[in-house]
Parts: sequence; C-alpha cells; structure tokens
Amino acid sequence: MGAVHGWELPHGAEDRLLRTGVLVVGSGVAGLTTALCLCHSGVPTTILTRASLSDSSTDWAQGGLAAVWSPEDSTRSHVADTLAAGAGLCEPGPVRALAAGAPKALRRLIALGAHFDTGPDGGADLHLEGGHSARRILHAGGDRSGHEVHRALVAALRGQARLDVRESARVVDVLTDADGAACGVRVLDGRGRTGSILAGAVVLASGGIAGLWPTSTNPPVCTGDGLAAALRAGARARDVEFLQFHPTVLVVPPRWRRPGDRGVLISEAVRGDGALLVDREGARVMAGVHRLADLAPRDVVSSAEHAHMARTGEPHLFLDATAFGAAAWRERFPSILRMCRERGVDPVTEPIPVRPGAHYHCGGVRADMAGRTDVPGLHAVGEAACTGVQGANRLASNSLTEGLVMGRRAAEAIIADFPRPGPPVARPSSPPADGGATGGIRRLLAEHAGVLRTDEGLALVEAAAQEPGRAAGLDDASLTATNTVLVAALLAGAARRRRESRGCHRRADLPAADPAWLVHQDWTLDDERRLRVRDAPVGRCDDDAEDPR
Repeated sequence: MGAVHGWELPHGAEDRLLRTGVLVVGSGVAGLTTALCLCHSGVPTTILTRASLSDSSTDWAQGGLAAVWSPEDSTRSHVADTLAAGAGLCEPGPVRALAAGAPKALRRLIALGAHFDTGPDGGADLHLEGGHSARRILHAGGDRSGHEVHRALVAALRGQARLDVRESARVVDVLTDADGAACGVRVLDGRGRTGSILAGAVVLASGGIAGLWPTSTNPPVCTGDGLAAALRAGARARDVEFLQFHPTVLVVPPRWRRPGDRGVLISEAVRGDGALLVDREGARVMAGVHRLADLAPRDVVSSAEHAHMARTGEPHLFLDATAFGAAAWRERFPSILRMCRERGVDPVTEPIPVRPGAHYHCGGVRADMAGRTDVPGLHAVGEAACTGVQGANRLASNSLTEGLVMGRRAAEAIIADFPRPGPPVARPSSPPADGGATGGIRRLLAEHAGVLRTDEGLALVEAAAQEPGRAAGLDDASLTATNTVLVAALLAGAARRRRESRGCHRRADLPAADPAWLVHQDWTLDDERRLRVRDAPVGRCDDDAEDPR
C-alpha cells in the first residue's frame, strides 16, 4: 500500500513542558478506572481529554454492563455468547478473563457509589440484550448506565492529591526514547499551542473511530486520535475493518433536525424488553432471519435492515415499542423518551424511525488484557484497544465491563513494573494533511465503508486518503485531517484485503464467510511510513508471519 502524505506530524518548537508519572489519554470508563487505581497506589497521574472530562462515549452509553449476576447464569455461558457473537475472531483467553472478572469489577464500582436498578424484590434488575442467552445486563436509571458509571468514577477521583486533569487538549503523537519506549506525548490545546507531557508510561483510552461517520452514536471527538498516534509510535493496529453499526439509531424527521444532529441511539434494551423492528407496512423485519429474531447479534440485525431497505427502497425502518405504554417508557427509558420527543417522535404512541449508525470499533491498537502494546511503556485500554474480546462483532454490553476490567489490570501492570524511559528522541516528520480533506473522506466512509461494502467503493476511500493535500502548519483541523486519512486508508485497505463477510464486516461482492480468513490482520507503518500487514492466527497472537499476498 502506498504512503499517505501527512501521516507523520511535524516537530516544532515546544512552548510548554510538563512531567507526570503516568499519562492517561481519555476520560471514559477505561481511562478513569486506570487513573483511579494509579492514584490509589500513589502514582502521580495526569488525565488528558480532548474536550471536557464528561465528553466520552461512556457518558453517552445507554445500554448496561454485562456480568454473571444470577445463580441461573454462568461464566461459561457468558463466554459462549461472546464467542458466538465474535464470529470466530475472539481470543478465548481474554474472553474468559472478561467474563470471570466482570462480577468483581462491578462490585468494586458499586462500592465506589454506583447505583444500579433493582427489581421489586430489591435484587438486581437484570435485562436481556441481543446475543445473550441469559439475563445478565445491569442498568442504571433505565437508560443512563454509562452516565452513572462515569459519575461514580469521577466522584471517586475528585480530591485525589496525585491527579492532574488537562481538558481541551488533544494528543498529537506519542513520544519515544532512543530504545523506542513511550516516554510521553505531544499535545495541542484549544488555543492552538503545542507542548509536551513527559511520563513514565502512556495509557491510550481515547475511544474509537465511529465519530468519523455522519450518522453515529459517538461524541464528535471519537475520530481515532489514539489509534493514529499509536501507529506512528510503532504499535500494531488489529482488525480495524470491524466497525459495528448499531441497528437502531433514530432518524430525526427533517423539520426537527438540529445543526450537528448525528443520531440518537435507541438502546438494545428497548428490543430486549419486547420492541420489534418493522417496515412501513408493519411487517416484521427479523422474522425468519435468525433464531433470536429481533435480539440477534447486531451485525445480523444491521445487515438485515440494510438488505430490507435496499430491496424496498425505504429510507429507514421502524422500531415499534408502543405496546410498552407511557408508564413503562417513563420508568425504563426516560432519556430515550425525552430525546425522541425533543425531535418530534413520541415512542409511546408511534413507531420510532430507525436505521443503522456507526457505533463501536471492534478493532484498535493491538493489546493484551493489561493494555500492553508492542511499544514498551505504551498501553491501550477500552475501545481504543483490540484485545480479542470483541472479535468480529461485539456482544452487547461487554464494552463498559471490559473498560472496568482492563483499566484495573493496566494500572496493576504499570505499578508492578514501572517503566523508566529515557528522554524523547526527535523522529523524521512531514507536513500534516490539509484540514479541508476531512469532509470529503467522511462522506466516502459513509457511502462506501458502512454496513455493506464493495471492493470498488473501498478503493475510492483508499485513493482519496492517498493525496489529501498538505497544510502549512499544525492546528486542530489539520490534526483531525491527518488522523482521518490514516484511519480511512487503514480501514479501507483492511476491508478490501479481507475477502469475505464476517461479523460486522459485510461485503456485497463477497457475501460468504471464508474459513481461510479466520485470522487477525495486524497493520503497522514501516520506516517509509507505508502500511504493512501481517496475519495472526486466532489463539496464537504472537505467532504471525509476513503475508506474501
């Protein structure tokens, strides 16, 4: 694959220099959990967040947290459901670690003050979501689970003497020493000033890439900053072609649309409580498609929706939850009810217009369950990481839980073997991409890298990323463009190369799964800043060889 201009950012005069013990980039569940564990152990910790501390996918999350909570459920069942949803690309070891560690991680969170919904008997009110064979989803405030998780972690961090929080600042690059170990980051603040934060270890908890799609459930800040910075530092990106599209994102009626309205998520839990996907005639969309019907894994539901809309010409479908009644809507899903009504749709009396929207990146920076990457001292946790838990398609409500489990493991690994990197070494660089390139590439991603893909369409994305133009200097727009072209080229290249349909990667020109593709794709940037790929067999992540194809 050819090199892309602007993938390496320029090194200029740094006007600020800070030092810390560990730098955590991002303020979602994984980053906050890591920071809290480090602070409790007395490690000086800095959180760097692109917007405010609350501007994360975690705070936006409506769905719950998956954990074995009932005597009728089992860790073995949770593992089996996760493996089934992952379509052959989950790593069994990390999946077992997640399922086994989930209950304890949630109990720790509850001990910090998080409150989850209870039933009439005072016990946990457990929900069923797509792909799960048992009720094991804990919710808070009906559909405000992520907000409650975030609130509890922020409250626990408040007053920590060893914590420094830097808001409205973006990671530009990971700094490395003469041996290639991470020793800090370059940052760009809201005023356009650059600087460096030196650290013994860097933790990327910067979320995913779904903010690059115009219809998305993610905050706008989720544009792959961490993934791009990790690649430039020498880390591997794994399985980046697998972007999950949530089946039910509200289609706002035209006269109610607001500037910047990207999509309102209608939680999986709404279908878990009995809502049905129907077309304009009221016919069920998922009947006969999968044994779990409307509660099939998300990749199955989204692809069935896409096929139905393509066949009928309908611009969207409907989620019918009118059978719930007003009281149930107010009690179970108050936030969704409010957001729908604010946009001219009343789900109590009418079906909700929906279509799939970009939601969760199953790929990311290759890491183990303690967040360790190929770059010494660089960890990746949460959605920024690809551990093998999510496979080719994430099982609903595993992500917040994974963030809790990984965050603690990452902190423990750093504390147990605290790195002592040397000073940063300057690396060769080139001008950043022209900020004007971002809009065109995002339109191509929406059109050709959505639920259903073709080689021809992906080639257009890849070609656009090859020549984005160059900016005169580094600012917020050129940094976004630089990272966008890298992520777009990476995703398009990986999706073109994976010549099959698996999980949330669906090819119209190659609709069948191919057993030959039961492998991970690991991508790196070589010394000439060109993307290179190796295949890694599932279950043997380190035994990978250069792919000659």
